[in-house]
Amino acid sequence: MDFENYKQASIDLAEQILAVFLQTQTYAQLALVLVVFGITFFITTYIRKFVPLFADAPANAPLKPLRRLTGKLGVLIFPLLTILVLSFSVELSAQFIGAFWLVRTALFVAMMLVFRSLIRDYVKNDFIAFVFRWIGQPLLFLHLLNVLEPIIAILEDMKISVGNIDISAYGVVRVALFGSLLFWLGRVSNSTGQEIIRRQEKLDFRTREVAAKLFEVAIFVLIFLLLLQVMGVNLTALAVFGGALGVGLGFGLQAIASNFISGIIILLDRSISLDDYIELEDGRTGFVRELTLRSTTLETYDGKDIMVPNEKFVTESFTNWTHKNKKQRYRVDFSVAYDSDIRQLVEIIKETVASHAQVLSGESIPFEERPDCEIDSFGDSGVNMFVEFWMMGIDDGKNRVGGDLLLMIFEAMRDNGFQIPFPQREVRVLNESMGK
Repeated sequence: MDFENYKQASIDLAEQILAVFLQTQTYAQLALVLVVFGITFFITTYIRKFVPLFADAPANAPLKPLRRLTGKLGVLIFPLLTILVLSFSVELSAQFIGAFWLVRTALFVAMMLVFRSLIRDYVKNDFIAFVFRWIGQPLLFLHLLNVLEPIIAILEDMKISVGNIDISAYGVVRVALFGSLLFWLGRVSNSTGQEIIRRQEKLDFRTREVAAKLFEVAIFVLIFLLLLQVMGVNLTALAVFGGALGVGLGFGLQAIASNFISGIIILLDRSISLDDYIELEDGRTGFVRELTLRSTTLETYDGKDIMVPNEKFVTESFTNWTHKNKKQRYRVDFSVAYDSDIRQLVEIIKETVASHAQVLSGESIPFEERPDCEIDSFGDSGVNMFVEFWMMGIDDGKNRVGGDLLLMIFEAMRDNGFQIPFPQREVRVLNESMGK
C-alpha cells in the first residue's frame, strides 16, 4: 500500500513539473533571466573598457593598493549588477508575467555564488573563511528561503543563564559570524589604508607614520565598539563606568600608555627615522628598522633585533649617528720608529688613505674634511700617530673601512721603508766593577 502511495505521489509530482515546464510563464521568466544576464554583461564590458580603474590589473606589474582594489572590484561588477537587476526583475515578473519563481531562483543562485566567490578570493584567514563558509553560507541560504526567522526563535530559546546574563545559541552564532566579519573588514581596511597612506610621497616619512598609526588605532576602536554593539552591550552603560575603568587602566597600563605617547612624540619631533644608526646609553647600537607606537626595533650588525621601548628615547639620552648628516669622521692609530722621516710619512699616509674608494677626498671636498695625518704623542718605543678621515655612513658591517685602511697603511709603510716599532728596553750598566 505504501509503495502505491509513493508511486502515485511521484507520478503527481512529475505531472506538476511537466505542467510547469509547459506553461508560457516559465519560458517568459527564462527569457527575462537571459535578457538580464545579457544586459548586465554588456554594461559590465562597457564599464571595464572605458573606465581603466576597473580593468584587470596586470599580474606582475607593481601597482598601488588602490589600483589593485579597483581591479578586484571590477571583477565583481557583473555579478553584483546582475543581482541588482534580478531583484527588480522579480517584481516585474510578478506583475507582468504572473509568476516569479524562476527569476527568484536565479537571484538566489547568483547571491550564493557571489558569496562563495567572495570567501574564496578575498578571505585569506583560514578561521574567518571557515566561519563564513560553514555558518554564513547556511544562514544566507535559510534567509533567502524565508525560514530563518523561525530558526532564530528556536535558537533564542536555547539559552543558559549565568547570574544576570543570558547566553543564547543565537547570540553565540551572531557574535561568531558578525565578529569574524568585523575582524576581516578591520584587517583588510587597516592594511589597505596604511599602505595607501605610506605611498603618499607628498607627505614626509614621519607624517605618514603618524597618520598610519592613528588610522590603525581608529580602526581598532571602531571595530571594538561595533563588536560590543553586536554582543548586545549597552554603550551608554559602558560610558558610565568608563571613567573609573580609565583610571584603573591608567595605573595598570601606565608603561604601555607612556610608550604609546612617546611613539607619537618621536614621530612628530623627528628625532628618529628609519635607517638611522642609534647608540643607546648602555652601549648597544643598531639601525632603526621599524617604528611602532610601542617600541622601536634596532637591527645590529650581527643580525639581532633589539626591541627598545619608546619611552627610553624620550626619558634617556642616546646618540643618533646619522640623523641629519650621513658623513662621519673616524681615525686610525699607528706608530712609527723614532728615526723615521715623519714629514715624508705624513704625506704618504694622506695619499694612501685618500685612495680608498669610500674615503671622502679630492679638491671638491672642504679642506677640513680631507684625510689628515698628525702626531698624537711620543711613546716608549716610537712616535704614536693617527690619521683622520671622513666617510659616508657607519664604519662597520659591509661599510667597514677602518680595517682596510690599517692594511693599506701597513703596506705603504713597508713599501717605503718605514718600520713599525715594537716594545724594547735598553739596559745600561753604570758601574762595571760591581758586576765583576
